[in-house]
Amino acid sequence: LGLDCVRRPTGGRAVWHARELTYAVAAPLAVFGGLRDAYHRIHLLLAAALQSLGASPELAPLAPSPQSLAPGPCFSAPVGGEVLLDRRKVIGSAQLRQGDAVLQHGSLLLEDDQSMPRSLAGLGGAENGTGEVPLSRSLGRRVSFEEAAGVVTASAEVQLGPLRPLGPLPSALRARVRCHAQRFQDPAWTWLR
Repeated sequence: LGLDCVRRPTGGRAVWHARELTYAVAAPLAVFGGLRDAYHRIHLLLAAALQSLGASPELAPLAPSPQSLAPGPCFSAPVGGEVLLDRRKVIGSAQLRQGDAVLQHGSLLLEDDQSMPRSLAGLGGAENGTGEVPLSRSLGRRVSFEEAAGVVTASAEVQLGPLRPLGPLPSALRARVRCHAQRFQDPAWTWLR
């Protein structure tokens, strides 16, 4: 179909990136206390952002045992702790720990319905009450990227403290980024299982 594909270092499942707000949090793990705590706190701040827009978010219940991540679309089913609206997934997230650092990133669906990855996976629509719901559809009005970014930033500052611009990367870090960029741009890495 001529679609560009990327593989995230965090793994996760298939996501169609369109009409969404993508977020990322990279921090020392000690800021949160642990991986589950990080996942929970980040989702709470995202839920608070949605609530400030008039939504009624809830967190998906935690399963008694970890769910298997079968291949397929990220938004086909919520994982414990993810943010839901109308009992459907509005934010999909993935997490990676390396050493004493954590990276969590994800997508807040603004208008997109994720029908493309469902179609590519040979799955039907989300008519059975599972799957995703874009924020704009849940609220009954359009939510722009700028509006969503503003409330997420405000919520992050309330929950985590003042945010500061990253600024230019130090030269040693730029060299490491170039090394990793080559790997991530290699189609062999993208399709490695």
